[in-house]
Amino acid sequence: MNENEIYKVKKTNPIIKPIIYTLLTIWTLINIFPIYWMFTFSLKDNAEIFGDNIAGLPKNWLWENYARAMTGGKMGIYFLNSIIISAATIVLTLIAAVMATYAMSRIVWKGRKIMNKFFMLGLTIPIHSAILPVYMTLKNLHQLNSYQALIIPYSAFSLAMAILICMGFMDDIPKELDEAAKIDGCGIWGTFFKVIVPLMTPALSTIGIYTFLQCWNELMFANVFNSRTQYKTLPAGINELFGTHTTDWGPVGAALVLATFPTLLVYVFLSKKIQSSFMAGAIKG
Repeated sequence: MNENEIYKVKKTNPIIKPIIYTLLTIWTLINIFPIYWMFTFSLKDNAEIFGDNIAGLPKNWLWENYARAMTGGKMGIYFLNSIIISAATIVLTLIAAVMATYAMSRIVWKGRKIMNKFFMLGLTIPIHSAILPVYMTLKNLHQLNSYQALIIPYSAFSLAMAILICMGFMDDIPKELDEAAKIDGCGIWGTFFKVIVPLMTPALSTIGIYTFLQCWNELMFANVFNSRTQYKTLPAGINELFGTHTTDWGPVGAALVLATFPTLLVYVFLSKKIQSSFMAGAIKG
């Protein structure tokens, strides 16, 4: 019996298929349970959360917890700030990464390889190890307590990974396309916008997703660089819902849902795009 016959027997075995589906079902329930628990947690009061109904459905569905989180906890302001900062960071990172990669990959100039290695050093620096020098720089430039206090550091620390992803894609684009564009009368900018950028769509999707997750979930920079309410993001704003002596955990759960579910919705509606982006990155990189 050769390897193909062994594989065929295993694949058609009537016992294997139910076992696989059973294990996958159990694994799915394990992964879904934290989402279910967080949602039901956000609709309970302290008595249920710390009583005998920890994992069950709420006895009283307290939808007002969301209203209290949005108004008293100012989650609406924090949610909008997170969207503004994440969107601005994604746009800035994409523009800088694609243009830097184009300059180092397609334009011949002395020192481009050294510059690429310089950018790759950013991968070796933990983001929070630079919190003090970044804080002092922002303070000296009078940029604390502003949107740019987070947009600039987030973009800077996302740039190394973005360039690494772009480089893998751009190196796989035939340079004959650049030559054909020059023959048609395109200069450097024309070739960049009309030829390179459209072919970089999978890389741009991958970078956008990576940057969004990094910005949306970051806490340390958001907590240190922005102390004013009008510039705080969701992770930093949730800390304000904790009381000094007692905490009403229902609104805290509601705030956690508001902070967590957007990333889940992005994956639900863009799952195919996300998977194709990462698959393309794995193949081309």
